Amino acid sequence: MVQPLQNLVRLSLPSKGRLAEDALAFLQACGLSVYKPNPRQYEATIPSLPGLTVLFQRPADIVVSVRDGSVDFGITGIDVIEERRGENGSLMVLHESLGFGACALCLAVPEIWNGVDSVARLRQYVEELGRPLRVATKYPVLTGRFLRNAGIPHVLISAEGTLETAPAIGYADIISDLVSSGQTLRDNRLRPLTDGVIQPSQAALIANRASLQRSPEALQIARQLLEYIEAYLRARDEVAIFANMRGTSPEELATRIFTQPTIAGLQGPTISRVIVRSGDPNWYAVNVIVPRSRLFQAISELRAVGGSGVVVVPVNYIFEEEPPRYTAMLKALAEG
Repeated sequence: MVQPLQNLVRLSLPSKGRLAEDALAFLQACGLSVYKPNPRQYEATIPSLPGLTVLFQRPADIVVSVRDGSVDFGITGIDVIEERRGENGSLMVLHESLGFGACALCLAVPEIWNGVDSVARLRQYVEELGRPLRVATKYPVLTGRFLRNAGIPHVLISAEGTLETAPAIGYADIISDLVSSGQTLRDNRLRPLTDGVIQPSQAALIANRASLQRSPEALQIARQLLEYIEAYLRARDEVAIFANMRGTSPEELATRIFTQPTIAGLQGPTISRVIVRSGDPNWYAVNVIVPRSRLFQAISELRAVGGSGVVVVPVNYIFEEEPPRYTAMLKALAEG
């Protein structure tokens, strides 16, 4: 008897490098730890999502797998998504800004090209050169579109491996490559054009449209992924503050708190009576959520309105009534 296939819903993650490490750390922070008992395996699981199998691929291959439907979900960079997503609408971006893997696809020219610091100056330089610009890149779709829109005659040279040496060796005039810190460009005596950013990039969550339309299991996994990711990202830069305050009523305390710009909370403070053994019964506990970057200001404001015994704790998740990106995904699926 043929046994039914299990774990048909698949998520692809980068297989190596910094993006792979950051993707695993991000999912763990979201409460979606990946369990991979054997580091040589190219399959794993997420115990908190029992209906999901995790695969590991090269970032560019993830896009192709999701686009073609052999994989349901993927986490990879916007740069390769936009390069390889195709034109048929089969690939959906469910979350475009996961907050790691930041870089940008940029045009970079040799430092010795004095005065060539912008796209306009590059176009003038090519006119003076009297021939098409030779551009080495791993991103022919994005780079070609950018140069055509800029009106720069060019020949694209597909290259694998390190691109930064191409101008020095002589098989290309300039390069189009990913830049993060820019140190590698400087080491090879190249500089990015000031307005030569072709595609900003960071990690994103993608899905196959047909999988979401035909598979209730994939739709449920999409909701769970977006629930955890959005709740984590919303909470990441927030802290919860607890303080004791004297007052005649919760409403009177709220009035005082609302005079301060930082400590009003997401929708308002939570105020509850403190049960004291003896003494003044008019003590209340106040709880507010504030941006981590404004913590000192929030504590000062609480003290200014009578707060004491202030306790600060990190916030792991902030769940909405409905994940906004899940709602947006359902709308996009309904529209076809």
